[in-house]
Amino acid sequence: MNVAVVIIGRNEGARLLACLDSLKGQGLRLVYVDSGSSDGSVAAARAVGAEVVELDRATPFTAARARNAGFEALGADLPEAVHFVDGDCIVEPGWIEAAVAALAGDSSLGLVTGWRSEIYPEASVYNALCDHEWHRPAGEIVACGGDMLLRVAAYRAVGGFDGQIIASEDEEFCQRLRKARWRLMRLPLPMTRHDAAMTRFDQWWRRAVRSGHGFAQVGEMHPGYFARERARVWAYGLALPVLALGGLFWWPLLVAVLAAYAMSYAKTAQGLRAGGMGTRAALHQAMFLSLSKFPNLIGMLTYKLRKWQGVAMQIIEYK
Repeated sequence: MNVAVVIIGRNEGARLLACLDSLKGQGLRLVYVDSGSSDGSVAAARAVGAEVVELDRATPFTAARARNAGFEALGADLPEAVHFVDGDCIVEPGWIEAAVAALAGDSSLGLVTGWRSEIYPEASVYNALCDHEWHRPAGEIVACGGDMLLRVAAYRAVGGFDGQIIASEDEEFCQRLRKARWRLMRLPLPMTRHDAAMTRFDQWWRRAVRSGHGFAQVGEMHPGYFARERARVWAYGLALPVLALGGLFWWPLLVAVLAAYAMSYAKTAQGLRAGGMGTRAALHQAMFLSLSKFPNLIGMLTYKLRKWQGVAMQIIEYK
């Protein structure tokens, strides 16, 4: 099974160079799609022999649009599979060979992915949160992130990614694959190492806003998907704060609201500990996971407002 690799990025700098370096020497056709970088990424990619596609700045950038452009750049001589990689990820040695073998061995598979991890989880609590986020069970799955080996026939069957989606576009794509009766599989193998490069609270906040935007936009397209996430955001990000205001006039209501938050926090921490996380880290991360409902709400409302106004969906960057 012949394979090409499409890498997408925007101002990834040294992270992009590390990504390209992890792919060289494997005889793979590399296509790098750049979304308006100003840090020399385009020249750097060309210097290592990658084909480069520079997206038109007149149209809003999205990861989905970039992946589609990379696929189209492969032209008429398409491979049997395309591996999509985010430009802030290093591909693990041996991963592509293992993924290709799995895809080639089962014609019902449309997509194969693996395990992603953070390169520097110890650098900040925000990186550690990402590292925890990437930990998912192996086996048949309903969705995955942007790093994936994709059968070209499956991509074409569903029309590629939706370029209007600014967040969780990969998960939306997976839902259409499943509806088209393709199976998705996560192999129990290291796939990529990611560099979130989040060291500040405001970065984490913007990323959580972006996630909320994805909950709303993708959830509207596939109503059963992200249903639990949306319900929790409405409850803990909006309904309980409104009730808390009423508690200013009737204190038992305020106590009940605070108890609800405390119970949610304790349950989250307990779940993290059950997953093998140490007590101190679990208590710390549970605080951010609880707090995330507020920026998530902002993201959901941002999507609703943009749709109501009929304006283009602009990306929400955190680095």
